[in-house]
Amino acid sequence: MRFSGDVDSNTPAVWQRLAGLNQMLVLTSTAGQPSLASGLQLRRLSTPSPIVLKPWPGGGVWMEGLVADDGGTLYGYYHNEMGATMCGDEGLTKVIPRIGAVRSRDGGKTWEPLGIVLEAPPGSFDCETSNVYFVGGVGDFSVRLDPASRDLYFFYSQYIRFDRLQGVGVARLAWADRDNPVGKVMVWNSRTWLPARPFFLQSGEVRYLYPAAVPIFPAAEPWHDDDTEVDAFWGPSVHWNTYLEQYVMLLNHASDAAWSQEGIYVSFAPRLDDPSLWSKPVKIFQGGYWYPQVMGLEEGSGTDKVAGRWARFFMGGSSEHVIQFIK
Repeated sequence: MRFSGDVDSNTPAVWQRLAGLNQMLVLTSTAGQPSLASGLQLRRLSTPSPIVLKPWPGGGVWMEGLVADDGGTLYGYYHNEMGATMCGDEGLTKVIPRIGAVRSRDGGKTWEPLGIVLEAPPGSFDCETSNVYFVGGVGDFSVRLDPASRDLYFFYSQYIRFDRLQGVGVARLAWADRDNPVGKVMVWNSRTWLPARPFFLQSGEVRYLYPAAVPIFPAAEPWHDDDTEVDAFWGPSVHWNTYLEQYVMLLNHASDAAWSQEGIYVSFAPRLDDPSLWSKPVKIFQGGYWYPQVMGLEEGSGTDKVAGRWARFFMGGSSEHVIQFIK
């Protein structure tokens, strides 16, 4: 059986159930434009319709995280690709990604921007890179709210020019700051959480400098060197597995600067607050497509955030397999 999320091959879908209704919302993104579908079952979703986001943050927007609060307000987190104009790339053949936040009070039909919540440090791009897409930046992520609804964790890909800092990073936002998140995200540096640093423009506007993460899975062969070989994990997708009673992270693994997929890997951790607990990634699929993720099959609870022993296994927005987790 084949399930399709109606997405392009480089975009994940994000699911959210509405409390008390068993209604499923699915956000997909194609060519930098998110769309919303809904329904009672994954196989019976409405036709996706483009969401309304005003004002638009610029560039392409790929919605990669979705969380509802107890009152039903939706919070979305998006991968935002801006043209690499700092490299004189007026043709915009390469971009630099960052992460932003939005909010919806009408079930996802319209969204208001809450600002950019995480971006790479200034000057950390590489205009001479052999990477076919990015000159630097952060993005390709997933988010998970801890069980106590205290902190929202970002598991993201860091593409900055410093070799030892390329890989999968972790950051967190106090859930209490979800309506005013700019400057509030803290980044893991292998020992502690580092805050953003404010600075003021001549206009009086405040901007924030976010520190680079020390990756939990650093690139073994970097993205931005003199050759096209790459050995790097990226695009983490994290869910809580009720059968294993652990968090599970699925990862892409790139083998070259054109992002050829060497395989799909899995890692485990008992909790979110200590990123050092994630286990060494192990390959579970040779080759495959970008953006592996699962969809839980449990009635009323299964999403891309929660799954059990069996789940639908997605790659590139489609599912042709189920995945079984074994203790």
